[in-house]
Amino acid sequence: MLIKKEFKKIVLNLSDPNRVLTVIPTAKTLEYKGSTLVVVPHRDEETRILNNIGISAPMPIEYYYDWPGFTPFDHQKVTSAFLTKHKRAFCLNDMGTGKTMSVLWAYDHLRRNGQAKKMLIASPLSTLEETWGNTIFRNFPHLTFAVLHGSRQKREKLLEEDVDAYIINHDGVKILGDLLANRDDIDVVVIDEIAQVGRNKGTDRWKALRKIVPHPNRWCWGLTGTPTPNAPTDVWAQCRLVLPDNVPTYFGAFQDQTMRKLGPYKWVARPNATEIVARAMSPSIRFERDECIDLPPVTYETRTVELTKQQKDAYKHMLTKLHAEVGGTEITAVNEAVKVMKLVQIACGAAYDNTGDTVFIPASERLRVTEEIIEEAGSKVIVFVPFTGALEAVADHLSKNHTVEKIQGSTPKSERDRIFREFQHTENPRVLVAQASAMSHGLTLTAASVIIWFAPVNSLETYEQACARITRPGQKLKQLIVNIEASPVEKAIYERLQSKGRMQGLLLNVIKEGL
Repeated sequence: MLIKKEFKKIVLNLSDPNRVLTVIPTAKTLEYKGSTLVVVPHRDEETRILNNIGISAPMPIEYYYDWPGFTPFDHQKVTSAFLTKHKRAFCLNDMGTGKTMSVLWAYDHLRRNGQAKKMLIASPLSTLEETWGNTIFRNFPHLTFAVLHGSRQKREKLLEEDVDAYIINHDGVKILGDLLANRDDIDVVVIDEIAQVGRNKGTDRWKALRKIVPHPNRWCWGLTGTPTPNAPTDVWAQCRLVLPDNVPTYFGAFQDQTMRKLGPYKWVARPNATEIVARAMSPSIRFERDECIDLPPVTYETRTVELTKQQKDAYKHMLTKLHAEVGGTEITAVNEAVKVMKLVQIACGAAYDNTGDTVFIPASERLRVTEEIIEEAGSKVIVFVPFTGALEAVADHLSKNHTVEKIQGSTPKSERDRIFREFQHTENPRVLVAQASAMSHGLTLTAASVIIWFAPVNSLETYEQACARITRPGQKLKQLIVNIEASPVEKAIYERLQSKGRMQGLLLNVIKEGL
């Protein structure tokens, strides 16, 4: 194969030219030194056909696109080319590898060549402006976009604007689902963090997305670096959105293919589950961060602190109560996670009572160590606190000596955008106190090089994604992730997070060891 870039042609020397001539009408033959060569226009459609019939040919974007914004890494070029090759596909590149730019380059290429009109990006709320909007604004000045957020009336008005890209949060798709489904000019749909929003077919968000992706002329790309955060079966509903023909119609059939049932509540992955998942998500592309970006190293550190006397008393009381509640019977994974978090709340110094009010318990040692780490840090610091009551207490304490902003689930989008922008691009705030679930996807916060986990979360996906906010292109400093623990339950959660283990069974073990 020869690529004649100056003529935008692919030249092939084939034993059977009709293999190409019969399926590509624009292909021509050329006699050269006694051989019959096949000349194919080096355009996207012809190149896709060549690849479909088993002739591996590079996509035109790799040769003729000018890559606005900045010079891409090699893996980003390959990713963009992959997306222009496949109308429906998954991009499983690791967090921090620049998926956003790869997607935008692919769309821009398709748009320039008349293969795409408008794009819809469905993403987590925290990434609408800072990740997608600002990336388009800074790197693609020729593209226009609208962030569809606010009241229904405001969203509908923004959707009427004639722009290239519409950016909407996952829950917003529920509001505008019917309108989006009927927009024939929106022909590229990007579902960012699809594992977060698309792994449960029963949710309203999944059903809303399902309305807009089946359109026959739409491209659909699902993005996630963690496709199976809990089990192989996590991919079934994601595939039903993007590649429905790759998986059985019913969840139970896919569960039987990938997992074995060991008891009333326990399923384990079959030995070949990984291969089945890979086939289900094909075509897909995957680059791991360590293999494609030369970033400073990340160090994980554990700081063990003492519970105060009040915390020890409350912790022991809660263990005794939980032991009585469990009583040797099975409990569901959902209930188990709730009960485990009760113990973590006590360790944080802010537990919820039966009415939902916060009961504060002195946690002086944990606060002291947090302050100590911030003072040691040479850069900005992010402190992740899993509970609202504890978050408020931590932010109030740290604000006595530092400029502090806080992010939680109830923080309005406009306020989040301001805080993220100032944290990343201005001197203050120095410390960001946040709930990880409110900012664990897509954001680049390389102004910080230290993350403090004031206490653990029970989701591996949230933990990994939140840690990746500082380990991204543009990071110049060595990074430190500090896990603070003061109780057996916290130690057990961190160990399972770092070993990528499941949380099931953790409570019973903690109760057994604690008593």
